[in-house]
Amino acid sequence: MHKYSIPPPYSTLLTLRTLAAPLNPADINQMQGRYPSLPPFTSNLGTPFPSAVPGNEACFEVLSTGSAAPAHIRQGDWVIANQANLGTWRTHLQTDATCVLRVEKEGLQAEQVATVGVNSVTAWRLLRDFVELDADRGDWVVLNGANSGVGRVALQLAKRWGWRTIAEVRDRPGEEGMLLRKELQELGATKVVMDEEMRERGFADRVKEWTRGGREKVKLGLNCVGGKHATAMAGVLSQGAHMVTYGAMSKQAMKVSGTTLIFKNVVFHGFWLSRWSDAHPEEKIKTVEELLGMIREGTLQDVPIVKVPWGWETHQTDLVDAVQGTLEGYKKGKGVFVFGDS
Repeated sequence: MHKYSIPPPYSTLLTLRTLAAPLNPADINQMQGRYPSLPPFTSNLGTPFPSAVPGNEACFEVLSTGSAAPAHIRQGDWVIANQANLGTWRTHLQTDATCVLRVEKEGLQAEQVATVGVNSVTAWRLLRDFVELDADRGDWVVLNGANSGVGRVALQLAKRWGWRTIAEVRDRPGEEGMLLRKELQELGATKVVMDEEMRERGFADRVKEWTRGGREKVKLGLNCVGGKHATAMAGVLSQGAHMVTYGAMSKQAMKVSGTTLIFKNVVFHGFWLSRWSDAHPEEKIKTVEELLGMIREGTLQDVPIVKVPWGWETHQTDLVDAVQGTLEGYKKGKGVFVFGDS
């Protein structure tokens, strides 16, 4: 691990202490060079050559402010990143006040605040921005990767707003699969299916039965996997439905049939939160505030996390292992760096 000094802040700069920072798949994709935006390389970190800090999401405590910093941000406040590529995997940083959003920390834990700005906001926008869903008509949403951070929040929001859901997850053997199915149903999923089930011949007939003979419409599909998983999911969408891709975890191309495009007239979209946030800064603030309010009142459950302690005595190998595990196999929860006193 590298150590460097931070000078006192001036003008609109803030000096921040990191309290918690999640490990998202997009962070790893950036490190692999497989993401369209990358953290900037800088010579201000005291390294012999320009370096970059990974990490896009975190909860910070304000340690000190420059003389021209906004009056509503004070020492001791909590803030989150307001833009991508801030470089959150470090104990401290200095950045302009425009790069962060202040949040009311009352009734919240740092880990909750740290994880709200990406997955939770994504889930909210996916459900609200592409098609108008009507609970009275019995509209449905189908999503893969339902056990992900975005999926878990989407299931809870859909239930809150009265929409039915078909939640697809990867196959789990025996009791593990049964427990996951029960867990997602308790979160709000109307139906939970394993990916092999969705690709079985006759699955569309099951969906027709669930939707009262097709009178209720599957109007929205949320895809974070791609490949054959996305193709199978597109097959259960109703005529005129919308399918939104916001991830590609399988790294496989999605094939779309002519029937889906011509006769069912399904509309396909892509969603990238970074671009949306840049275009809708005020709307992002409102979305974050709504979500944090739900967390405070206990109506939005936290995504399971695995805390990864980070302190002065932490071994670099422990942090590296946590990063490498982010994209590997089944996990008990989202990895989150939790920083000790520093």
